[in-house]
Amino acid sequence: MDSRIVLPSHLPIKDPEEQKHKKDGGNRKPLQEIGNMVNFHNVPIIKSLGALSLVPDGGVADKKMKEEELVKEPEARAQKKVTYNPNPETVIIIISSDEEEEADDKRQMKKKRVLSGKKTSRKKKYSLTSVLTARSKAACGLATRPREQVVNIDAADADNELAVVEYVEEIYKFYRTTEDEYRVFDYMPLQSHINEKMRMILIDWLVEVHNKFELLPETLYLTIDLVDRYLSTKIVSRKELQLVGISSMLLACKYEEIWAPEVNDFMSISDNAYTHKQILAMEKEILLKLEWNLTVATPYVFLVRFIKATVPTDKEMEHMAFYLAENGLMQYQLVVSYCPSLIAAASVYAALHYLGRTPVWTDTLKHYTDYSEEQLKECAKMLIKFQMTAKENKMKGVLRKFSSSDRGAVALLPPAMHLNEQ
Repeated sequence: MDSRIVLPSHLPIKDPEEQKHKKDGGNRKPLQEIGNMVNFHNVPIIKSLGALSLVPDGGVADKKMKEEELVKEPEARAQKKVTYNPNPETVIIIISSDEEEEADDKRQMKKKRVLSGKKTSRKKKYSLTSVLTARSKAACGLATRPREQVVNIDAADADNELAVVEYVEEIYKFYRTTEDEYRVFDYMPLQSHINEKMRMILIDWLVEVHNKFELLPETLYLTIDLVDRYLSTKIVSRKELQLVGISSMLLACKYEEIWAPEVNDFMSISDNAYTHKQILAMEKEILLKLEWNLTVATPYVFLVRFIKATVPTDKEMEHMAFYLAENGLMQYQLVVSYCPSLIAAASVYAALHYLGRTPVWTDTLKHYTDYSEEQLKECAKMLIKFQMTAKENKMKGVLRKFSSSDRGAVALLPPAMHLNEQ
């Protein structure tokens, strides 16, 4: 007769060692409920914790002792009021290697450092390209060169309401986006009665008239712009060319000057070659052809901004930049080849070269002009070439203007550094 005690099927048999762990764990939730993974070292994978095999019989005394312990075990469980799941679920424990545990610990430590704001002690790794680049810069002396800071050229005008520092950047962004809209194209092939030389003679004469009337520099640049834009819309005879220049300057004076010269003054300066009625009629025709668009971005508006960016500024450099720009505006090919902002930037760049200023093109100038040295060199070489041949030219209006002492006599200065030698 079999004397072994039969236990209820709904109560799984537990090993004493497991009971000890159960007692130490208290009322902790099963691993599957909290979703944790427990790491054990050198422990075989246990697919089920619901049942364990019994130890083989080792004698009658041991067998009776085992039976008594098994009988007392349900009573002890009932006193502790521990409930068991009648259908124990299978729990799989994933055991990772020592290397995986070490990598996981490093990731957790790195995450804690990031959350706490502490810097990691891991050494920074460099690629081969970065190492070679750093060595090249060190060999060229670029690594030790301090990085240049862009100067805020509007900081000194914070209290000047006329400087409108709050939106001066937006104004010049608008100038840059609209300068191509009114840019002059190559119109000379359409003109059958005038040529580039006649235009140069007219501009040289207008410079002298502008200087005699002591007008604002804005007036001269707007006058030249009105002349070119009108000539690009209509064929003009040789006799009417001077009339176009007079009427354009009259319009520019009304737009820019506080006290504009009268029509009689222009009649007198032109030796009464045109009547009062002819001047007003041409003025009206110019406005109609240009659709009353007088607010345009001329090289002057960019010149004053770019000269301001040559920190520190000086009068000699300022006069030289204006001299190169006005001398260049007499040249038809330069006007139709480059936009106003590039002509202004190239004038400043050529003036710095001509006077031997160093550094020639700073980060501040790059920032405010939005031009690099390579973009300006071709135009700057043309400006210096025109300046070098100005003394040999018969049109000396600009040369006389900038040979005076009130403009630093910059037209008479020898070049300190020739741009073609760069």
